[in-house]
Amino acid sequence: MSPISTLLVDDSKEFLQAIAEFLRIDGRLSIVGAAQSGQEALVQVARLQPRLVLMDWQMPGMNGLEATRHLQAQPNAPWVVILTQHDYPVYRAVAQEAGAVGFMTKTDFVDQLSATITLLAEQDQPQSSVPNDQQ
Repeated sequence: MSPISTLLVDDSKEFLQAIAEFLRIDGRLSIVGAAQSGQEALVQVARLQPRLVLMDWQMPGMNGLEATRHLQAQPNAPWVVILTQHDYPVYRAVAQEAGAVGFMTKTDFVDQLSATITLLAEQDQPQSSVPNDQQ
């Protein structure tokens, strides 16, 4: 299996650096870029064509949820996993409706990402079929 090309999106440079360091350990992912806003994420996705986008929910300007909706409306949309500080059932539902294939809190990220990557790697096309415990 070749590494999954991944774009990181978060308005915190510190979080982007920390997540990039963590993900470099996992050979199943290849970080192709980073963005600090939803609008920048749209530009980077068009330019880099990542297979996976790890998207922060709350960012100034265009938030991650809005960016996810825009991405999912495009042909060959990447998988989007929403990352957030808050785990509320309504957030999970709204993220899934926007087209995110996964949802996880930043505090559970390390524990949940490996299983999510495994499930996504087994799929041919992005679709909301990650089990509920991963969304």
